[in-house]
This record gives sequence, structure tokens and C-alpha cells, in this order.
Amino acid sequence: MIGYEFPWDMTRSLEVALMRTYCVPNISKLLDKTGEFNKRPQKRYDDTSIIVVEISKWGYESDRGQEAIQRMNAIHSRFKIDNADFLYVLSTFIYEPIRWNARFGWRLMCEKEKLAAFYFWREVGLRMHIQNIPETYDQFERYNLDYEREHFRYSDANRRVGESTRDLFLSWYPSWMRSPLKPVIYALLDNTMLSAFGFEHSPQWLRLSLANSLKLRGKVLRFFPPRNQPNFFIDSPTRSYPTGYEIANLGPSENPKN
Repeated sequence: MIGYEFPWDMTRSLEVALMRTYCVPNISKLLDKTGEFNKRPQKRYDDTSIIVVEISKWGYESDRGQEAIQRMNAIHSRFKIDNADFLYVLSTFIYEPIRWNARFGWRLMCEKEKLAAFYFWREVGLRMHIQNIPETYDQFERYNLDYEREHFRYSDANRRVGESTRDLFLSWYPSWMRSPLKPVIYALLDNTMLSAFGFEHSPQWLRLSLANSLKLRGKVLRFFPPRNQPNFFIDSPTRSYPTGYEIANLGPSENPKN
């Protein structure tokens, strides 16, 4: 699904998934405290993406997959993170791509693909030592929705982390495009997210135009031939590591103040 069927969609949906986690003050406060979003947003984005794709591309039982999980666990071990927050972040990796696919995919994921996503990330969660992971797809989705209803609310940390991430996305485009693209980014976020960030709510016409454009893209892609070569995030040089990277060196410096 990530490398062949929906590479662009999976990347965009996981970006939205990570943005959702920043709507939780407990999570954004910790992320804001590290200073990574303010000082090195591109590296922070690349490090997270690389770890996710290493696990996805090679599998959690492969040498590279195990190394990526070990590195992720080492980074997390430096911080006090509630198990409930771990569970929520894990759940977004399952359900946000599925929801994006339901709206914009060139075809719908089949039931086995949805369950594959659930069992894959559940197994990753067990290797992260996350406790009390729901045992079924429906139970975990219910947890995801209940958690958001209870924990999504505005905080200044949400706003700072959200602004840093938004500005990172805008930095990928020429300077003259950044101002008009800002409301487009907002149009990809639902109203609960915009309120949690304190962002301006996008006009309805822009939301509809963007949604229709993405749906049209999906319809056009149906006529493309099947992909013969995978297209993973790590298959080309990343902005932070143009000459390559070592999994052991991913993540923030050992001294968070540096």
C-alpha cells in the first residue's frame, strides 16, 4: 500500500495523522519542549518519516526494521510519555490513511488491506512496549475517536508546533506561493483540528474545491498502469540527508538543548 498502490496518498495522510497528534496538549507540550520543531523542523520530519518507512518497507522482523524500532524506542525513552498518548498516536497511523483513502483514493482499500494495516501497526506497538492495545480493528478505532473527543482542545503549545509544521510544509514551495498556499493547508484539516491549533477556519468553497481536486486526481489515476517499481520516501535523498543516513543517528541530539 505504501510503496506501490498509494505512495503519495499514504505520505499525505500520515502528515495529517501527525498533525492530529499535535492537537493534544499533552503531546504538543512535550514536542514543543524539545525545541526540535522550532530549530530543526525539516530534520524532525525526515527522521520520523525515515523510521516509519524503514519499518514499513522492510518489515518489523527484518534487521533494518528492528533497528528502526530500537532507535525509536531509545528516543522515546528519554521522555515521560503516557501510554494513552502512545496508543492514540499509534492509532492515527492505522485509521488516517484509511479515511483518506475512503475520500480520495483511486480505488478503495479492501477489507484485508484495512486489517493488514491494523495488525501491522499493532505488532509494531507491541514492539514499542505499548500496553493495552485493543485486540480488534473496531475496538481500536473506537479508542481513536473517543480519545480525540476527550483530548482535542486548544493550547499555546499546539499552536507553536502546528505553526512550525505548517511553515515547514510551505518552505517546500517558492516564496511567492507560500501565502496563497497557507489556506490550502488549513483546508486539509477539519474544524476540530483548526480550533485546537487556533488556526483560521477555511472557507467552505476552498474545502470543497480542494476535496473535489483530490477526488478528480483519484479518478484520473485509475487509468494509469500499475506501478512496477516501489516509491518509498527513502528511495531518493531526503532534504536532511542528501548523501544518506544511518538509522542509529536519527532523532534529536543526546542533549535536547543543543
